[in-house]
Amino acid sequence: MTLLDNKVVLVSGGSQGVGAAVARAAAREGASVVITGRRSEPGEALVAELEAMGAQAAFVRTDVVDVVQAKSSVAATVSRFGRVDCLVNSAGLTSRGSLLDTTPELFDAHIAVNLRGPFFLMQGTVADMLSRQAPGTIVNIISTSAHCGQPFLTPYSAAKAGLAGLTRNAAHAHRFDRIRINGLNIGWTDTEGEDATQRAFHGADDDWQLQAGKSLPMGRLGQADEIADFVVFLLSERSGVVTGSVIDWDQNVIGALD
Repeated sequence: MTLLDNKVVLVSGGSQGVGAAVARAAAREGASVVITGRRSEPGEALVAELEAMGAQAAFVRTDVVDVVQAKSSVAATVSRFGRVDCLVNSAGLTSRGSLLDTTPELFDAHIAVNLRGPFFLMQGTVADMLSRQAPGTIVNIISTSAHCGQPFLTPYSAAKAGLAGLTRNAAHAHRFDRIRINGLNIGWTDTEGEDATQRAFHGADDDWQLQAGKSLPMGRLGQADEIADFVVFLLSERSGVVTGSVIDWDQNVIGALD
């Protein structure tokens, strides 16, 4: 039996990067998958890919900044597949800003994408689980920057720290409902979004991934499919009773000093 056999998995921000990798991994493990994103073309292309694998899949165009759209993506999943068994919050905003140069608009954008959107997606998903008196699992993609982060990631770090706290609070609130909620603080990962960020904000060259890897303990960036396998494990019964855990998925040890 596959890890997510007959489960319905909703992946926010699932049309690229870590979210797309999670969608592929969930489909391989027997799940029906609904992915959301702001752009229809990559979303529909991924749906076609998942269907070619033999999975049932759907795309719901969603901007998580809009709470109505975020909650509607849950309703659309229930309408299509009858329920939501698993939610993965992977939509994210990584634009730069320090304490001194962050505008109110940039701050609000980070809160909207990295905290408020996940909050209301969790709200809708948990409400569906409770209405059916059914167990479920949620995994929030957070960041090691939730511990502190670089000075140019101040609003991002603040929002991701909030998501880590939300993960624990919601897990505690719904532990007796058999709804398990965990998070991953992911480190530096090779994705399309990270490539665009490095080029836009740091003037990165075509070989930036190789150069970045030389500075890391394992000699390379983390890969989205590696994260996806870990997420599927946490979504599945294989991870047992664990809930309220925010796990550092990184090759550097947080808090360690040389």
